[in-house]
Amino acid sequence: MRNIIITLLFLLSVITASAQEFICQVNVSSQQVQTTDKSVYEVLQKALYEFVNQKKWSSYTFKAEEKIECNIMINVADRSGDRYKGTMSVQFRRPVYHTSYYSTILNYVDKDIEFEYLEGQALDFADNTHTSNITSLVAYYLYIFLGLDFDTYSLYGGTPFYQKAEAVVSAAQSAPEKGWKSYESMKNRYWLVENLTNSSYSAIREGLYKYHRQGLDIMTENMDLGRAGVMESLELFRKAYREKPGLYLMQLMTDAKVDEFVNVFSQASPMDKTRAVNLLKEIDPANGNKYQKIIETK
Repeated sequence: MRNIIITLLFLLSVITASAQEFICQVNVSSQQVQTTDKSVYEVLQKALYEFVNQKKWSSYTFKAEEKIECNIMINVADRSGDRYKGTMSVQFRRPVYHTSYYSTILNYVDKDIEFEYLEGQALDFADNTHTSNITSLVAYYLYIFLGLDFDTYSLYGGTPFYQKAEAVVSAAQSAPEKGWKSYESMKNRYWLVENLTNSSYSAIREGLYKYHRQGLDIMTENMDLGRAGVMESLELFRKAYREKPGLYLMQLMTDAKVDEFVNVFSQASPMDKTRAVNLLKEIDPANGNKYQKIIETK
């Protein structure tokens, strides 16, 4: 009987582990901080890793091959007692069907990171409650990751997760730390989720779906059809760009995709190359020189 119970508990633990959403690498760097005691950073890194990878963030059950791969790196630049300041790098990528290739969707450095942490303290988080800035920061980006992931598999599928990220922002409005409020900057956490939930820019989300699900995912079976899907997504991105040039979400998306755009169209027909370059230069003029390489590639 005892062996049966142990076996059942083991199987339950395996099932529970497989239900989690993320395979996330979490790192806390303290190279810029002058201190010989590194233990607090190691403890924080372990606690954050467990907070991200062992907590359930949705009602969905993810198979092992469906888990979302991401990276979170906190670079502590200054510490005063239990208060930390620095940056947070976040990266989320999505696998492409029938390949070993991963497509990066978000690759961003949040420069407004400040939080309090006492070594060994529990990392608590609850929706609609700002318990601590560090857990709100991490939860916010995890919900953004989930939203982007679902958006690339089903049209507007990420909406419930963007709403959760929006709730994190709302709960943090009275927090003293930067990055949560609309008036602080046009390029912060507030505006990222605002852009994702604003129906005026929904063409970007539709474009992300077409780009991945009707573009990259079918390229191994039909390159021309897949590239056509990507081209349709560029038309949608242009629609959103013309609605509001310089949109924060558009900037983040093109920053993550610029090299991939070049690779997708470098082997296209001359007509498609020209069309793609014209679209890309309009939606992302800062990288115009990179897109010109598409036409120059033989």
